[in-house]
Amino acid sequence: MQKLLSTPLCPRLRRSAAGLCLFAAGVSLAWAQGSAVPTATVQTSAADSGTTLDGVVQAVKQSTVAAQTTGRIATFTVKAGDKVRAGQVLATIDDREAQVGMQHAQAQVNQADAELRNAQAQMERTRNLQTQGFVSKAALDTADAQYQSARAQREQADASTRQSALAQGYTRVTAPIDGWVLQTFAQAGDLAVPGSPLLVVYAPQPLRAVVQVPASRSLAVRQAKQTAVLVDTGAGVLQSIAPLNRLEVPSSDPVSQTTEWRMDLPAREAAALLPGQQVRVRFTGAEGPPGSSRLLVPASAAVRRGELSAVYVASGKTFALRAVRLGREGAEGVEVLAGLRAGEVVATDPVRAAQTPAAPAAK
Repeated sequence: MQKLLSTPLCPRLRRSAAGLCLFAAGVSLAWAQGSAVPTATVQTSAADSGTTLDGVVQAVKQSTVAAQTTGRIATFTVKAGDKVRAGQVLATIDDREAQVGMQHAQAQVNQADAELRNAQAQMERTRNLQTQGFVSKAALDTADAQYQSARAQREQADASTRQSALAQGYTRVTAPIDGWVLQTFAQAGDLAVPGSPLLVVYAPQPLRAVVQVPASRSLAVRQAKQTAVLVDTGAGVLQSIAPLNRLEVPSSDPVSQTTEWRMDLPAREAAALLPGQQVRVRFTGAEGPPGSSRLLVPASAAVRRGELSAVYVASGKTFALRAVRLGREGAEGVEVLAGLRAGEVVATDPVRAAQTPAAPAAK
């Protein structure tokens, strides 16, 4: 071994080993630098007079059609997306029990008719006999009472017939309005019970935009002089629609502490919109209170998954995902309505912050 180290190849081996050590050190340094995620501090900015919130399109005329009688669904003739007319039969329920009820009611009517004819004839005979002095006035009064009772039973039988006809009519489920089937909850063969929803029908016009306003923004929204509904038409182009009116529902959600605002949309501008479509509603022209401020984070820090918004907040040497409520996005960043405090540090590269290991970059 000593002989080998004394050969001319030894310096080369030593240089190669040193090179490998330097390479390994470089890889470790690059890995350490690659795991450092750029961050930004949550800043405060003077509040302006504009507020932008996420909203959704709703149909003003929308009806949940439910069963009014119990029975097995015999036919279900529509599906989601079908166009329907008011009065159109959408489903039928097994009406054998209703038919039996109709037959029973008709039999009661026939019996009441026979008893009424007999009571009427008996009263007329008693009246004639009382006129001739063969029976007393009390006998005539008894015959008249029997006749009035028979008439009441006949009217009761008629009411039972009408009730049975209504029950049989409930076995035919019809569309309440002209429109489209939005959703179905049953199919042929299912058991229908009173109050059980079968499908949802909506009219394509008129439409409205609905937005949930947080309590912290309620005053600014009430004072706003202008309202615009922003619709994404694709390729980043926003269409601005001026609503016909706006209405604040006089109640607040006890869990989310938000108030619902409704804005009717003009038919021409809203012709291409669909119920359930996401929009943004911009309120401008309100006077902000003196000294008011808002929290801002870079737009790249926001993580959006459907209706969920979140950011990665630095917690020691790691990151924690935290749900937040976002507001208007501008050149300065995205407004944070709830979930963060001024001075907290967030990751501006959420993809790298979600990986392990990931640590905030040193500033």
